[in-house]
Amino acid sequence: MSGDGDSVRVGVLSLHNSKETKAILNAVDDLGHEGVWLRRENAAISIENGEVSVEPEVDIIANRLLLSNTEEPAELLGLASTFQRIRPMLNEPSAVLAAIHKFATAATLANWNIRVPDALLALSNDRLNQDRDRFGDVGVYKSAIGTHGGGTWKVDLTEAVNPKVGNRQAFLQDLIERDDTRHRDLRVYIVDGEIIGAMYRYAPDGDWRTNVALGGDVMNATDEMPEEARETALYAAEVMELDYVGVDLVEGEDGWFVLEVNPTAGFKGLYKATNRSPAPFIAKLAIEQAGGTVEQSRVEDLAATLDDSEPRSKPRVNPSPDGEIPLIGYIEEVVVSGTSGSTQAYAKSDTGATRTSIDTSLAAEIGAGPIKSMTRVKSGSMKSGKARPVVDLVIGIAGTQHTVTASVEDRSHMDYPLLLGRDILQHYRVDVRRRVDEGGKETDSEEEYLEE
Repeated sequence: MSGDGDSVRVGVLSLHNSKETKAILNAVDDLGHEGVWLRRENAAISIENGEVSVEPEVDIIANRLLLSNTEEPAELLGLASTFQRIRPMLNEPSAVLAAIHKFATAATLANWNIRVPDALLALSNDRLNQDRDRFGDVGVYKSAIGTHGGGTWKVDLTEAVNPKVGNRQAFLQDLIERDDTRHRDLRVYIVDGEIIGAMYRYAPDGDWRTNVALGGDVMNATDEMPEEARETALYAAEVMELDYVGVDLVEGEDGWFVLEVNPTAGFKGLYKATNRSPAPFIAKLAIEQAGGTVEQSRVEDLAATLDDSEPRSKPRVNPSPDGEIPLIGYIEEVVVSGTSGSTQAYAKSDTGATRTSIDTSLAAEIGAGPIKSMTRVKSGSMKSGKARPVVDLVIGIAGTQHTVTASVEDRSHMDYPLLLGRDILQHYRVDVRRRVDEGGKETDSEEEYLEE
């Protein structure tokens, strides 16, 4: 541990290239200390003759692992827990685990008398549907673990729903809406028990989800939010034992409800709304907990910009062997899941398509919807594209689940009801010679270009 005035080495445990990770590392450096990016390329833990060491050497670690955005959250939790047993850590793994599981969050907050929407998680189909009418004709259906608005549906509860989407547990929740105006919620970002900034988030036209990643608008609410919302957010962060967190609230007829707490909340929307970045405040907390010193005025100065440029501490990335990237075929058999069921289907790979698309009848069969927003998709020679509805669905490929927002179209005149776009194919290599449809010929009328 560094002494007073000494330089502190702050490790940021992050296996991805997010703006937030870069901003925190740059803030550490700009505050006169040393940021260290802990990644696959450089991180190691060694036990030798009973002595445990960490490479690279750090004094404290800020946990930025995106557990909700991986198919192996247990592996990353174990990794974070290992580091936390050796060095002090901000956002400890046990707190993050409760936060990323939306029902665990709701149960924890409710036990501490924090108002949350009524909800029901059941492991059996019969038990979940037995009580679904208590939520009215329309409710919220969520996968217990999700991110960026993915895995959240507004559903018609006059029809049965499933307790799982793909291999992820799901639950029902009350839909909290005060009126019929454009849906909004409140995101409050908190570091070390202090509010850094807050914003109202407005749903995009035709949608009801407010996530910035989905295209929602934002407005500064730091000085204008009601006192009840302010105190509820601070109390929620304290109860969940998170050092830095985005708390999402919505106003109902009876007051403010906490929807979620996000330990890896993004900075982009908050900075756009408030012109204030949480990064230097997280850096300050880490430095001071490790025994270092920071000038508060410098923190405030740095907060006025969101410096997400490439940090000095990013380790050199060696190209991965091709074998490490999973290989799929031009035509693959996949499992596609919605709120009311799952089925197997053939899918065509198209790296020329930005977004995955699904046939209208298949979307209806699995409960991929309801349709709440539109997107414009270019097809063939149509430069302007045509408007198509979009829905959330889960696609399983060789045991790996992908939650995507797919466009819905009539593909009845095509051979395959699913087209896999770059939102999924970015994780794979495509072998154009490999197909699992027993030699069937592709007859799609759209112009679709496949690249390796």
